[in-house]
Amino acid sequence: MPRPTAAQLTYGSCTVIFSTLAMLLLSQTSSGLGIAVIAVSALALGLLVAMTVPLPRTKVVAVSRPTVAQAEEPVPVASGSSKAA
Repeated sequence: MPRPTAAQLTYGSCTVIFSTLAMLLLSQTSSGLGIAVIAVSALALGLLVAMTVPLPRTKVVAVSRPTVAQAEEPVPVASGSSKAA
């Protein structure tokens, strides 16, 4: 598994923080169970966002290998003055 990039860490962390604050403020819960559910769902949402951030594309460089020249038989040169037998 590739290591996460800085963009993935940043987007995931910001998502966890802001979604936790928003859900806590909107739900106005004060029970421990409600806070735990909100925290786990915010972590899951942050993980989802971090994994969907597009990864930078790596350039694939083709390595050109010299082809092995096959030994060809020499072609006889036709002379201009050929005598018929």
